[in-house]
Amino acid sequence: MTDGGSLKGMKRNIRIAITGIGNCASSLIQGIEYYKGLGDRHPDRSLGLMHYDLGGYKPGDINVVAAFDIDKRKTGMPLKEAVFAKPNCTKVFNNNLSNSPVMVMMGELWDGVAQHLKEYPEDRRFAVADKKPCDVAKVLKQSGAEILLSYLPVGSEKATAFYAEACLKAGVSLINCIPVFIASDKSWARRFEEKNIPIIGDDVKSQIGATIIHRTLTKLFMDRGVKIDSTYQLNVGGNTDFMNMLNHTRLKSKKISKTEAVQSQLKSPLNSDNIHIGPSDYIPWLKDNKVCFLRMEGRGFGNIPVNLELRLSVEDSPNSAGVVIDAIRCCKIARDRRVGGVLVSPSSYFMKHPMVQFSDEEARDMVEEFIKGNRER
Repeated sequence: MTDGGSLKGMKRNIRIAITGIGNCASSLIQGIEYYKGLGDRHPDRSLGLMHYDLGGYKPGDINVVAAFDIDKRKTGMPLKEAVFAKPNCTKVFNNNLSNSPVMVMMGELWDGVAQHLKEYPEDRRFAVADKKPCDVAKVLKQSGAEILLSYLPVGSEKATAFYAEACLKAGVSLINCIPVFIASDKSWARRFEEKNIPIIGDDVKSQIGATIIHRTLTKLFMDRGVKIDSTYQLNVGGNTDFMNMLNHTRLKSKKISKTEAVQSQLKSPLNSDNIHIGPSDYIPWLKDNKVCFLRMEGRGFGNIPVNLELRLSVEDSPNSAGVVIDAIRCCKIARDRRVGGVLVSPSSYFMKHPMVQFSDEEARDMVEEFIKGNRER
């Protein structure tokens, strides 16, 4: 992507809140400080970013003003310390975080913690604090937050609905990074549109992750005339996300999200017996490293078989942060323009399960036009 033009008369500051101070939040906050510290003239200022300047906003313009979690090692702690607390295990690439007055508040639990996690050592799982939850909507208002990022665990259906309600009550935008369908649900989308509050979702794509690669290869097979007969995508990792997903009852929306993201690139969807996409296992020593095993079987010219196998290894949370840092700035642009409802262009490019699916190339062009102001959403 290319850098976008500036908006006239905009604020220079983007005030965000985060629920779920896990690995993804840690990587994002480290990254904001990292790029801010490089400055505008550093030769590596754009390394790892789709945009350094996005519509006049740079990474350093993002400020976290409120944070919520339920873990006893994080709640009541300064945010700059909580992002490195257990069970977080992502790589630390910037431990020199600036002082911030933000303390992590006790959020609402609901269905955010799966019962099976109690079977694992405390330093690897969530440990729920014995504290009274704060008034989330009130904190959002008092902090001046404009956007809430949801990094709740997969399967947190009730908790996600609670935070979406808090956003509607407080007039705060939601970027839903997890596979619970809010922005892609018509009733929720209508409520955000009625209040003219921008929303982006659902289920963030990684920068170079299993889904974006699987989608790209699927479209390549189709464009080159190769019929895909079957495919699988198996993912393993060692963070709390993979531990949480050992409970397959929490995976329904996750599997739908990842599968539809790939199926949407096919002219005719594969039979459910011929496509399998989803988390496979939890391997503790991998920590925040995610390993994807992908196979595609098809037939090309003369009905001759074509088989592809790929192994991808990535640090999961920085891979997510590289996309979210753009989603935040696109959401801020919409707020500057007083545009509400689902942001179709950013959702289609940054998320696995948007309201409307497009090819990644088309979605990318749509985002560029949105940044320039040539598309309302």
